[in-house]
Amino acid sequence: MNTTTTDSTAATIGLRGAWNRVANRLTDLVGHTLLALAARVAVAAIFFLSGRTKVDGFLTVNDTAYTLFRDDYKVPLLPPEFAAHMATYAEHLFPILLVLGLFTRPSALALLGMTAVIQIFVYPDAWPTHLTWAALMLYLIGRGAGPLSLDRAFGLK
Repeated sequence: MNTTTTDSTAATIGLRGAWNRVANRLTDLVGHTLLALAARVAVAAIFFLSGRTKVDGFLTVNDTAYTLFRDDYKVPLLPPEFAAHMATYAEHLFPILLVLGLFTRPSALALLGMTAVIQIFVYPDAWPTHLTWAALMLYLIGRGAGPLSLDRAFGLK
């Protein structure tokens, strides 16, 4: 074997080793605790802020919400008034649970279901946005709330 081959192999191994050390350090810095907390807050903000546009006061569903569900959203099989109430309440309850990290997996699953309904029946061209939301929710469904959560405090997985 000539020295050029040996030098390039050593350089490759050295570069790969340096790369892997940096990757391991980033894995330690950006672990499950941070990822889960960021995902919970991000998803919660999206849905909670949407829910707030549908109410007046604390939780009084407003006329705009009824109009949206009657004229724009048109979710099949559900009367628009019922759908408006259910979506509005879900957009308040599940985000609060996510921020607290309480019943995180079922809350993320419920919001993933809402996202699927929105994608399929309401805004089918918005798949890049919905895929982004889904990725965050799938992380929470698969990995849970993380250490900074009531789920962990109560011994829930």
